[in-house]
Amino acid sequence: MPKKANTYKLTLEQLSSMKEDVLLQDPLVLEFENHDEIFKIIAIMREKNLFETENQSVEFAIGLKLFSEVMLKNRKHPLFEDFFPAFGDFMRKLKS
Repeated sequence: MPKKANTYKLTLEQLSSMKEDVLLQDPLVLEFENHDEIFKIIAIMREKNLFETENQSVEFAIGLKLFSEVMLKNRKHPLFEDFFPAFGDFMRKLKS
């Protein structure tokens, strides 16, 4: 039986701080599941070239997929009830 989600591991490392007196944080490693092929979505966003830099396209794709998966898993949460319909419109526009 196939898995219902892909599993990913994200490592976030702070390389510098805009404030000299702030200690850099230890890296954060996060394992999570997502129903989409995130690397494929990153490739599509790079091809669409929607933003000033390719890096922004990658940031957008990763952020969007992390956010949208949490929202889908918690769609009945009061935080998302007003936003969920607008997000559907947003995704249709993005995919067109």
